[in-house]
Amino acid sequence: MKTIFDLDKMKTLKTDLVRFMMTYKFALDEMNTKIDILKQEFQYIHDYNPIEHVKSRLKSPESILQKMQRKGYDLSLPAIKENIHDIAGIRITCSFISDIYEISNMLQKQKDIKVIECKDYIKDPKGNGYQSLHLILQIPVFMSDREDLVNVEIQIRTIAMDFWASLEHKIYYKYNKEVPSNINEELKEAAESAAELDRKMEKIHKEMKQIKELNKEENLEGLIFNNRHFRFPYDLLTGNQQN
Repeated sequence: MKTIFDLDKMKTLKTDLVRFMMTYKFALDEMNTKIDILKQEFQYIHDYNPIEHVKSRLKSPESILQKMQRKGYDLSLPAIKENIHDIAGIRITCSFISDIYEISNMLQKQKDIKVIECKDYIKDPKGNGYQSLHLILQIPVFMSDREDLVNVEIQIRTIAMDFWASLEHKIYYKYNKEVPSNINEELKEAAESAAELDRKMEKIHKEMKQIKELNKEENLEGLIFNNRHFRFPYDLLTGNQQN
């Protein structure tokens, strides 16, 4: 028995799916641009870059459908948008714990971003020791005929947190998600050691920052921008500008 497909319906479904995935790609591009702007601002204005690495990914349609089936949701685009919040994801790796909260605050304060969810696994780590700050941020994407509000998952963590999470993930899947209890305990101890390292490095960072501020002799007569040095005109510095 042959199955008769409605070609017009199939074309419409394909177009809708392509547009659906494109909105998440564009949301990812916009959020990456925002993060890059913050990164460059820190580099030029504060002479310090808190962002070590940025990695983004877009779930494949196959992965999305598999997750929907596992969770027992309807296989429709509205149901996917309502229930799957990590289709577009960005992971930001920072140097210090304080950087995590500073970047998070700057992103959340942007006028076109709406905070859907915030989970702080740093102040309240998961049972296995996992630490990270998770945000679900909603950003507008302007298409040719409409505006779509799209969720992007942001994970912000330190280098130590990221190192532990990466190795824990490998071990978790090597044992087919059934990790022996003794190894789970060792992983938790390792997470606590990583957290202690973060606290020590944060303390050193703050001490060095204070020393730098005390010894800082800032050159107010010029600036360095895009690897070029500029000297301010005397009249601009003194305010004695002639009309």
